[in-house]
Amino acid sequence: MAAEKNQQKDAEAEGLSATTLLPKLIPSGAGREWLERRRATIRPWGGFVDQRRFSRPRNLGELCQRLVRNVEHYQSNYVFVFLGLILYCVVTSPMLLVALAVFFGACYILYQRTLQSKLVLFGREVSPAHQYALAGGVSFPFFWLAGAGSAVFWVLGATLVVIGSHAAFHQIEAADGEELQMEPV
Repeated sequence: MAAEKNQQKDAEAEGLSATTLLPKLIPSGAGREWLERRRATIRPWGGFVDQRRFSRPRNLGELCQRLVRNVEHYQSNYVFVFLGLILYCVVTSPMLLVALAVFFGACYILYQRTLQSKLVLFGREVSPAHQYALAGGVSFPFFWLAGAGSAVFWVLGATLVVIGSHAAFHQIEAADGEELQMEPV
């Protein structure tokens, strides 16, 4: 805990605090606080990808122990691996980019319109939740044509393979491994 605070102070001294690195588009609130906590608890990437720390587990007990401990230890790193896979999927699919642009464009238009006056449809005021549902309905055909469903399952599958492989084959640090000892059966 003290080491994490020292790292954060060093980063702030260099002008790179988590709050300055977060995009300005993320509003302050629960989402921003969650992302700040994740960024503050990231383990060093050098140790995360150090090839000398990878080996095959000796038995099923060690495999289970590695999975549990590495997921706990590298949880924030795994979140950013997941976000990176999402970004890769979106960037490599032009039609998915178009579908996202249509969705966010419709949301932006609705947001701008509600700033001017309330949206009234068939003589009834439309709530913001219904407006965003309408934006989703308008952009649904674009997501369907872009194959967003297969993209979601690709991201989930790739995440499970990458994170599962890393957690299973990355050796546990000696200090962490002494806390929980499992004996082979």
